[in-house]
Amino acid sequence: MVATLLAASIVYGFATNENMGWPVFARYAFSDPILQGMWVTIELSLISQVFAVLIGCLLALLGESRNPVFRTLVRAYVGLFRGLPLLILLLICFNAALFIPRVGIGGFSWDTNTLITGFTAAIIGLSLHEGAFMVEIIRAGFMSVPDGQREAAHSLGMKRGLIMRTIVIPQAIRVIIPPTGNQFISLLKASALVAVIGGGDLLTRAQQIYGSNFQVIPLLMVAGFWYLVLVTLATFGQHFLEKKYSLSGGPQKNPVKPRLAEAPE
Repeated sequence: MVATLLAASIVYGFATNENMGWPVFARYAFSDPILQGMWVTIELSLISQVFAVLIGCLLALLGESRNPVFRTLVRAYVGLFRGLPLLILLLICFNAALFIPRVGIGGFSWDTNTLITGFTAAIIGLSLHEGAFMVEIIRAGFMSVPDGQREAAHSLGMKRGLIMRTIVIPQAIRVIIPPTGNQFISLLKASALVAVIGGGDLLTRAQQIYGSNFQVIPLLMVAGFWYLVLVTLATFGQHFLEKKYSLSGGPQKNPVKPRLAEAPE
């Protein structure tokens, strides 16, 4: 009861505080620049997450290789991009022209500044950073499948690729989805760092507006409001996927049954 009254008094204090600039908040919350920035934030997050999953899948598979060179390269990638702060990585990607003036393929070349815009640099930086975490998430999913199932499938003559597609991945995905959802939500919020390179995202648009009218707090609240909306929607999506794959707790309703090839005669 006391906690409820305290929370209500705090909310009332914010709602009645004239310094919060609620009229300014109402004016810009659904304005075109803010909504455009919100869509850019969604695009950045979704595209970067797709690339991160692709990077994670490829490197997790290479990490399963018997080749020590591949395993070393995977560990080096994970160690580098997981340890490098995202803000520094974004700035390096945005200023790539300083150490790679031109990018060429065959007899063709392009100016790096033309290719690497704020939006492009944001996707590259976010994808590389998120990919390092996805490698470990997907690898953990693979490791969650008992080795005995792989050995049984191998003894029946199944190839390594077929074992991964029909036995390991269908079971590993149940372990992969929850942390992947958490990583996407973290990526969604971390995309606000793109504002330092002018990526055109939600926070960038808010900064551009309060840079001209000096209404800093109301515009930051507008950006914060939309980030809360996006994170809430992403959380619902995560819960839907977890429920679909019976990840919300309790026994799985439709457990994955590994398919084994027939034993050769």
